[in-house]
Amino acid sequence: MYIDVVPNRKSPPAILLRESVRDGKKIIKRTIANLSSLSLEQAQLIRQILRGEPLVTPEACFDIVNSKAHGDVDAVLLTMRKLGFNNLIASRSSKERDRVVAMVASRILNPESKLAFSRSWENSTLGETLGIESASEDDLYAAMDWLYERQDIIEKKLAKRHLSPGDHVLYDLSSSYFEGKQCPLGKRGYSRDQKKGKLQVNYGLLTDGRGCPVSLSVFPGNTSDATTFLPQVERVQNDFGLESVILVGDRGMISEVQLNVLRERSGVDWITALKSGAIRKLCDEQAIQLALFDERNLFEFTHADFPGERLIACRNPELAYHRSKTRVSLLEATTAALTKVQGMVQKGALKGADKIGIRTGRVINQYKMAKHFKLDITETTFSFAIDAESVRKEADLDGIYVIRSSLEKEKRSANDIVLDYKSLSQVERAFRSIKTTDLEVRPIYHYDEKRVRTHLFICMLAYYVKWHMMEAWRPLLFADEAQEEKRERDPVAPAKRSNHAEKKVRSKKLAEGSPVHSFQSLLSHLKSIVRNTCKRRDADTSEPCFVMDTQPTEMQQKAYQLLKKVKM
Repeated sequence: MYIDVVPNRKSPPAILLRESVRDGKKIIKRTIANLSSLSLEQAQLIRQILRGEPLVTPEACFDIVNSKAHGDVDAVLLTMRKLGFNNLIASRSSKERDRVVAMVASRILNPESKLAFSRSWENSTLGETLGIESASEDDLYAAMDWLYERQDIIEKKLAKRHLSPGDHVLYDLSSSYFEGKQCPLGKRGYSRDQKKGKLQVNYGLLTDGRGCPVSLSVFPGNTSDATTFLPQVERVQNDFGLESVILVGDRGMISEVQLNVLRERSGVDWITALKSGAIRKLCDEQAIQLALFDERNLFEFTHADFPGERLIACRNPELAYHRSKTRVSLLEATTAALTKVQGMVQKGALKGADKIGIRTGRVINQYKMAKHFKLDITETTFSFAIDAESVRKEADLDGIYVIRSSLEKEKRSANDIVLDYKSLSQVERAFRSIKTTDLEVRPIYHYDEKRVRTHLFICMLAYYVKWHMMEAWRPLLFADEAQEEKRERDPVAPAKRSNHAEKKVRSKKLAEGSPVHSFQSLLSHLKSIVRNTCKRRDADTSEPCFVMDTQPTEMQQKAYQLLKKVKM
């Protein structure tokens, strides 16, 4: 039905209530009622009703005084409530606790300095929701100092939640660089950020077998990986009270020195990997028979050099292909660079064995190919050749790695041990999230040692919340939902997404047609839900304002519903 206003020459127009019906191929208008006795204004109101339009628009009744981003804040705080995050930080309510919760939430929502954060209360509902919208930069620093004293208690609570006797625990080390030179932790060391010349700090992350963070330890920037491992063993057994535990670390983390200590400790088993030199020795001694990989990609063996250990040799064909391709590329690049040096020597532009040696050394060190080249340098000549035997020996080991473990067969199968070792990728995922656009731990501007440690701990707590959000949001993200199936797959074969996940990646759409999101894009989508502070138009100054939130879309409602299922 609709209102039709029909002009009537010099008389008032006819106002008719009509409907359109189809008669064969024709559309016929049928008059239901004559409403000509009504005014045009009344007819217009009836027309709005029939169209489903409101009779009074909101903007005609009240003014929007202020708007703040709310949806993303609500999502993060909802997750924190489901995790009992406030009680995790402290059992008693306090301004310090509320400010810490705000700083953790801020790392997820919009990572920024404490000064910038203290000046951004008007941008979102975070400050007013937690009742800290008047907190200054100094207040936030004071809350950081308060949190520093509570880190051990919080980590013990996390360990109690997520670690049980006999669980496998993942540990790895990373680093981040400083801006400035005042912090005692700032040292020059191996830079994982590729920031040569910058001072840095090292930090080790301890997680459960799923990659959920439990503890963070901070070390000076020149601390080697291996020296940080034994303190984690002490922490897990003594501070967290786990009588039995399986520690998983990479080949650079768990050295022979650490293993000798672990063998003397009861209740501690471990999983790590052999370095390439040890693998080469085993191959030369025929302990690893390469022909066996023609039939299978994994086999278990023992060796006298590793008493009481299980050795599991694996070969990944895809990894072998990529390593071979990389080596060929590096050999070609090195050959091209050395050819240029050879040309300079032949032209007389480069003379002297020392100068030629420095120049060639710079080239082969750049591409890390020194072991595969034979060099002949004199005062006036330079020649080189690729060492084919060296290349062949290295190629034989392409894609081969050997896992070593103290675990008995009754505790873990060979397949499970390989999968446990590969789960270290979950810690690497945590480091990527903490360092990059998600939480932006770097660069570090603090110079007080306690605050540097607390800044890193806040980032770990933020990842703890984000980890649970990502797990809950798997159905809406590009992430694979078939997590249980991973334990059933071939442990050596390259990881592959499930068919359902592949379909999401290809189509970029969910089953009902809505778009698939990344974590950041979904959080950004929730930000479109704003909280409007409104006031009735023409009201006097004493009349209070009221708030009105944007109605969530279907996708936003799904995101909230999934977060409500988060468990500690």
